[in-house]
Amino acid sequence: MSIDIKKPLSALQVMRDSPVIPVIVLSDVAHAVPLARALVAGGIRMLEVTLRTPQALACIEAIAREVPEAVAGAGTARSAADVQACAMAGARFIVSPGYTHAVGAACRDAQVPLLPGVATSSEIMMAQEDGFTELKFFPAVQAGGVAMLKAWSGPFGDVRFCPTGGITTANAAEFLALPNVVCVGGSWLVPGDALASGDWARVTELARQAFQVARRAV
Repeated sequence: MSIDIKKPLSALQVMRDSPVIPVIVLSDVAHAVPLARALVAGGIRMLEVTLRTPQALACIEAIAREVPEAVAGAGTARSAADVQACAMAGARFIVSPGYTHAVGAACRDAQVPLLPGVATSSEIMMAQEDGFTELKFFPAVQAGGVAMLKAWSGPFGDVRFCPTGGITTANAAEFLALPNVVCVGGSWLVPGDALASGDWARVTELARQAFQVARRAV
């Protein structure tokens, strides 16, 4: 069923919209809108713009304002202040590298869905205690990869994951084939050289190819 992105979204809806959530690092605000349009043209609408550059909030704001077919999200949110700033910029979902009660509470206050990062069973349990069952597994490959997700499927059968960190076209299908994985996060959809040269057609093609990776996982 298609998701109406104009309505408030849940974390699970964000995860289910496409097989890959692009992890985007932008240093030039002028790139934000054409990049978002290129990804949408390839079928990718949920866009995680990471707070790794001073321009990130302005990029989120530009996408939210000028590309209504996309859903601007924010990644690398590490504090309640980050969450508040992202929500004010127009971010409609938040992704964090780890989890704290303060970040969870800030997302609830802002009414913005959160994909909190976890790498251990204790972190999963802490996020679950606060009501979060859709989680980002980060850094996925370094923290145990597919084997760890398989091990978690028993004690945490009610949790759904978005593995991020070390995911590439070479291993994405293996992760997407797992029943507790809804999508993956990856930076390969937005190569640095494509950004630098404004090769938006390449970005669109990489977005389209993400759906082929998902079909290989079936």
